[in-house]
Amino acid sequence: MAKDYTKLADEIIAQVGGEQNIVNLYHCITRLRFKLKDVDVARQHKESIQQLDGVLSVIEGNGQFQVVIGNHVADVFQTIMKNYSIQHALESESTAEETENQGNLFIRFFNVLSAIFNPIIVALAGAGMLKALLVVFTTYHLMDAEGSTYKILAAAGNSVFYFLPLFLAISAARIFKANMFISLAIVAALLEPNFTAMVTENGVTVDFFGVPAVLMGYSGTVIPAIVSIYIYSQLEKLLKRVIPKSIEIFALSLVALLIMVPLTVLIIGPVGVMLGDGLGSVMNFISDKSGLLAGVLIGGGWTFLVMIGIHWGVVPIMVNNLATYGYDTLRPMIAAATFASAGVALGVFLRSRRKDTKSLALSSLLPALLGGITEPIVYGLSVKLKKPLIAQVIVGAVAGGFMGIMQTKAIVYVFPALTTLPAFFGDTFVYYVIGIAAAFFGTAILTYIIGFDESPEQSIVEEGDALQVVTPVNGEVITLDDVKDEVFSSRAMGDGLAVYPTTGTIYAPITGEVMTVFPTGHAFGIQSAAGTEVLVHIGLDTVDLPKGIFEIIVKQGDQVVKGQTIGTFDLSAILEKNYDPTTMLVFTSNVKEPSVAVEDQNHKEVTAFVTNDLLKGAIS
Repeated sequence: MAKDYTKLADEIIAQVGGEQNIVNLYHCITRLRFKLKDVDVARQHKESIQQLDGVLSVIEGNGQFQVVIGNHVADVFQTIMKNYSIQHALESESTAEETENQGNLFIRFFNVLSAIFNPIIVALAGAGMLKALLVVFTTYHLMDAEGSTYKILAAAGNSVFYFLPLFLAISAARIFKANMFISLAIVAALLEPNFTAMVTENGVTVDFFGVPAVLMGYSGTVIPAIVSIYIYSQLEKLLKRVIPKSIEIFALSLVALLIMVPLTVLIIGPVGVMLGDGLGSVMNFISDKSGLLAGVLIGGGWTFLVMIGIHWGVVPIMVNNLATYGYDTLRPMIAAATFASAGVALGVFLRSRRKDTKSLALSSLLPALLGGITEPIVYGLSVKLKKPLIAQVIVGAVAGGFMGIMQTKAIVYVFPALTTLPAFFGDTFVYYVIGIAAAFFGTAILTYIIGFDESPEQSIVEEGDALQVVTPVNGEVITLDDVKDEVFSSRAMGDGLAVYPTTGTIYAPITGEVMTVFPTGHAFGIQSAAGTEVLVHIGLDTVDLPKGIFEIIVKQGDQVVKGQTIGTFDLSAILEKNYDPTTMLVFTSNVKEPSVAVEDQNHKEVTAFVTNDLLKGAIS
């Protein structure tokens, strides 16, 4: 039976500020990528989101608020898109402008490349794996390379790579907000049979209206298509201003083809091919001259590129290497980092004494080994436990350096994993196997040896550690002694604290189950997993206020997380009706947790206001 992700989706959306705060959303292989109107709203709940069951981490990068889910990110994304009216970023009209204007020039460049390549990655990886398998089948005489079966399967494997410029044209048109089909027609001209028949070799010169045109083969190239569509996107804006609407239906594409195809053939294409070749030559030169340095930097540093979310920007370099040289030396070095991450999971599993940590390590190990998906390990174990991150960087650098020295190659584009070993088949295959084995087992051993801290601060409330409490509203924290109501000030209902609110947002003060919500919405109670009960009462005598002042979006029986937005109230309306909006947080039962830590919304400790003798002994 398929798992229901509705609860997780609702909690995430609520804590990033609701669908009204979301400009658009899309996902990559492991993370939800939010573009928010006000990122500060979500930033206030970053810690709470990270504590959600099903969330591995929360990071900010590329102008996005990224929630790392792991293997089930597609399911969570589909649930969100089904239940909320949120713009899909890959269909958003503002995608290009947002992508191009985020961060410095370097970050913006990688943002654009990432956005263009992200939708194509899945097709590239699948086709690459099929090509790799065919190499194995023919090498070991399991299939005849001249047979029709092989040729049909080869066509399937070659399709994405041969027509890669067309895939890029479509994706680039989406990012640069150009007409997708005109863009496709422009780039398709470079692969049209009459054109390709003239390209007897790269650099052959033909005549175009008396102008010498240097022809290149564009199959599998990257830069010409992207640059061409970017230039066309600017031209299209101009053409739409000067071409009458009455003839735009044919005139726009006619003029675009007449201008862009010759321009691409004469200038953009040859320059793009040379740039791609030059970039590949530089990378290969660095690898040839100092494979050790290149391997150490990539094997040890790749994890940090993943953490800031710009690792997809390196994909064009690898794809260009494969198209130009028939192999790529970057992917094996990256594999060192991937298998080092997997080694962390094994090391943590063997060393940890906590069931929840062992469970996370074991569940994230197989996706890393079989699919190359490491973010659950990076965020759930390496970053959280700290020392394993040091281990994987050290061993990843050593293994990457080894593969760099040995000039280890990948023959197709795939994600590094045990299931994709055929992609590295060839005369350096044995070095690849040695490198990834060293990365995996070396990191596992080093992680086990240096250990890691599993102190209570790494634990969860359900296991009896500190009860983490935050104020239910933003504002000035005061003692119950200052509350103008004898029931609360006398602590007849229990000890706690009060807040004079400055905003109308209501937060869950603790992680636990909602036990009651008053019909008016002015008060609610939550119980922690250990049994401590907390009552939140918004305002004095506010039970008499009319409906519509309070809106609580949770109900009895719901599970909430500390800091989660669970409702709103109209603060100005309360003040206009001369009611006191002071909000009380009261412990209505004996504190079952061994300690209590109370903070306001700015993470400032306010436990000094909790003065009851029973709580004094519980406060750390």
